[in-house]
Amino acid sequence: MCRNIKTLFNFDPPVTPEEVRAASLQFVRKISGFNKPSKANEEAFAAAVNGIAKVSMELLASLETNSPAKNREEEAAKHKAKSAKRFVA
Repeated sequence: MCRNIKTLFNFDPPVTPEEVRAASLQFVRKISGFNKPSKANEEAFAAAVNGIAKVSMELLASLETNSPAKNREEEAAKHKAKSAKRFVA
């Protein structure tokens, strides 16, 4: 999985459409191999991003859990600490 795609389920505050779109864009970039598509592929690329974003929002809306929602700031701090430990010079 692409490291730039973050988990979006079960957070407080809930995920925003912009976050889902950003993850969808990263996914399409990864599987297509294009960071920015050519003019010929722009329409297909945009359609894929929009389709994946729509399906992702539907998925997130339908998921259920008994776990308490995670705090975004706490999770970000954990990831930063893990990254700092991993990339110590």
